[in-house]
Amino acid sequence: MTRVPEDTISRGLPGETVQQAPRTRREARERYRGSERRQARGLPSTSTGARSLRQAAKPGASLGAGYLGLGAAVLAAIEAVAGIVFFLVRAPEYADPWLPAAAWALYLVAAVGVGLSLMTYGERLTGTAFTLICVVLACVVVLDFVGVFPAHDIAHTASASVAAGFALLPVATLRPAREVAAAIAVLGLAFVVMAGLSTPIGPETLPAIVSLLALVVVPPSIALFVVHRFRQLVQRELDRVLVQSNVQAPQFAVGMLASDELARLDLAAEKLLDAVANGSDPLPLSDASASVAASLATELRLHLIEGRRETWLYHAITESDHLGRSVSVADPQSLAGHLTPAQRDGLLQALWQMVGDGRTTQPGTPVVSVTLGPIGSDGHPVSDERMDVPIVFESRGVPRRRLGPTAWSALARIGPYTDSMRDGVLRVVSHCVVDRHPTM
Repeated sequence: MTRVPEDTISRGLPGETVQQAPRTRREARERYRGSERRQARGLPSTSTGARSLRQAAKPGASLGAGYLGLGAAVLAAIEAVAGIVFFLVRAPEYADPWLPAAAWALYLVAAVGVGLSLMTYGERLTGTAFTLICVVLACVVVLDFVGVFPAHDIAHTASASVAAGFALLPVATLRPAREVAAAIAVLGLAFVVMAGLSTPIGPETLPAIVSLLALVVVPPSIALFVVHRFRQLVQRELDRVLVQSNVQAPQFAVGMLASDELARLDLAAEKLLDAVANGSDPLPLSDASASVAASLATELRLHLIEGRRETWLYHAITESDHLGRSVSVADPQSLAGHLTPAQRDGLLQALWQMVGDGRTTQPGTPVVSVTLGPIGSDGHPVSDERMDVPIVFESRGVPRRRLGPTAWSALARIGPYTDSMRDGVLRVVSHCVVDRHPTM
């Protein structure tokens, strides 16, 4: 029976309490937000990895969404100016104009306070601050509703309450979508109830009421959709950059997670050597420290072995959040390591084009399957210096017509190919000629 080596990092040195190492980037980010952030990753607090994780864990706008928030704030300011002008023009028609005026005063004070807070503390909006903003906007809506109720025509008298809907535009870039969506729903429901109670519903008033509801609900809803799609786009492009870094990687190498494990092993070894140097763990080593040293050596050897089995393609797929759930790779002979950088780039580009949005009719089923080899079959000759590696792509649920010229151009960079369609599965067989002894 093969003995499973001990986990040096999980054990640590005598007297230390350390958690098990995270297995995925998402698990690492979630664990890092806890109270034991530095211990969970095993990284020094001043290291580049620790700083990156702290930056990623910060709340608020991310991935450039703050620029969208600035544009949304400008739109909200323009609507507020228009609403104030509308209120001043219609003020003589109000039975009690002081309540809408108080609503506008509260709105402006809140807007200035939020602006100063963002300028002081950055693009961060905590849950408490968001709740406070919602309470202030609710007060604005109530004051405006009470002021315009005697007119019995909400569509032509409401002003500050309409601005409350536009105030949610910049908030959409700072808080989770579900929270902002709940605020939009509550605001829309409040307008529906107010319209039913204060305004007679008829052919003359219904179009104006519907237009008012659309003005209140539609802009923040569109803002939510735009921010969501923008974040998806930026995350996808960041993922592509991450994957593209494997084009120039060696034939066999360790991935990012393994590199992080090696950094943590180095930290554990440094602690052990420091304990020996300062005399806290004198020679000869105690049984516990000797066991830790032996486990360190065993894990280093395992990483060395893994580095000779996992190709760049394995790391490119498994370390990508997008490709990892949409692509399956079968490469038992580690043939992907023989591909040249141009062929690797074509392979990755073809995968991105085939994956698309990564959605499939059967959850859990990969969108694209890639099989490399076996070599030496009919039509795939092998010589002393060159060999023809068959690469088979099987894309499910993706019609051939959806693949544009970019996908076929990427496949052509791999080598000559043939394609066929059967039972809704697009099958592409590429003939990739590579060196038997790559230099990378």
